[in-house]
Amino acid sequence: MQQLLSPTISYPSPLFHLTSHPFPPKPHFCPTHRLSFYPPPKIASFSGFFAKSQMGMTAAAAAGDGANGFSSLMDYVGKGGLDVGDDLLVLLYHIQFACKRIAALVASPFNSALGKHSALTGASSGAAASDRDKPKPLDIVANEIILSSLRNSGKVSVMASEEDDAPIWINDDGPFVVVLDPLDGSRNIDASIPTGTIFGVYNRLTELDNQPTEEKALLNSLQSGRKLVAAGYVLYSSATILCASFGSGTHAFTLDHSTGDFILTHPSIRIPPRGQIYSVNDARYFDWPEGLRQYIDTVRQGKGKFPKKYSARYICSLVADFHRTVLYGGIAMNPRDHLRLVYEANPLSYLAEQAGGKGSDGKSRILSIQPVKLHQRLPLFLGSLEDIDELESYGDVQQKVNPGYEV
Repeated sequence: MQQLLSPTISYPSPLFHLTSHPFPPKPHFCPTHRLSFYPPPKIASFSGFFAKSQMGMTAAAAAGDGANGFSSLMDYVGKGGLDVGDDLLVLLYHIQFACKRIAALVASPFNSALGKHSALTGASSGAAASDRDKPKPLDIVANEIILSSLRNSGKVSVMASEEDDAPIWINDDGPFVVVLDPLDGSRNIDASIPTGTIFGVYNRLTELDNQPTEEKALLNSLQSGRKLVAAGYVLYSSATILCASFGSGTHAFTLDHSTGDFILTHPSIRIPPRGQIYSVNDARYFDWPEGLRQYIDTVRQGKGKFPKKYSARYICSLVADFHRTVLYGGIAMNPRDHLRLVYEANPLSYLAEQAGGKGSDGKSRILSIQPVKLHQRLPLFLGSLEDIDELESYGDVQQKVNPGYEV
């Protein structure tokens, strides 16, 4: 019987070769020592930085006018674009470096190992509230990553974080103050729900330099949102997106994992003056004040000033809900005294206004509110200008009744 021979098929050599270990070793976390991270290289100035093409880009691509027309975050904000100045550019470099590390940590299959270390879970936080608001291990690690990068930048005098009871004085000569929520939405991270980092940047108040360290650190952190010189958020989702404003519009950059660069994908974002989406936890409807219930009932029936029926979209992740609202319009809201003025409301309201939208507490413009406490909470309504104005016209929209939610 004749034997049938299969044709010989040759395959190209693989680009990557497996080692003898099919899985990487589990990372080791030592809770008895301060967490340390690989810092980015110190960059004192960006003069000549782009000419040398140190980010692996050609001169044409670095100028943003190459064949593909793409521009990286550092190019767009640098001398070839907005030209925010060397100091702010250096700071931004270190912030985006830290956020890339956080993005990798969030996506790691080993991040659940952090929860096994009680020394981390017992850390202090400014949110002295229920178990729901206690910092999660990933929040603390993200906080340490950003603190390490800010120290290394040499451009930050004080960092105020949602995860710390008090501001941290870093450098007497740093020209900037950074306020931040290092990892918002982390309580849902096990379900792969999007999370984010929120940050705001102020100039250091030099008139306070002769004050005691604790006092000047606190007062620098309690600046009005109107004094922000930059703000942004990073969304960790199907894509990692950094959305920022430096006082000249709101722009979004998407992380290209093949090069490690944030690439400009949404220049000069404009929030539609009207949206057709509201984002709020409808399960709390019966705890809402009458004005808020009337507003929601009206717009979802299409009987408001915008004669279309609104749809509900609620992720329960502030950065994700706000990001969708920035792109599509409408309102993202939490009517309770829950979100923090310094770390969340001010930076996001700054971004909303720079995109033609509005941030409100239901009665007043967020950026007009003077913080009096570091972890001050308030209701927050963000989104389309006309939608926010219509909501405020109902008067009673702030929920003061809080039965104590555990989920």
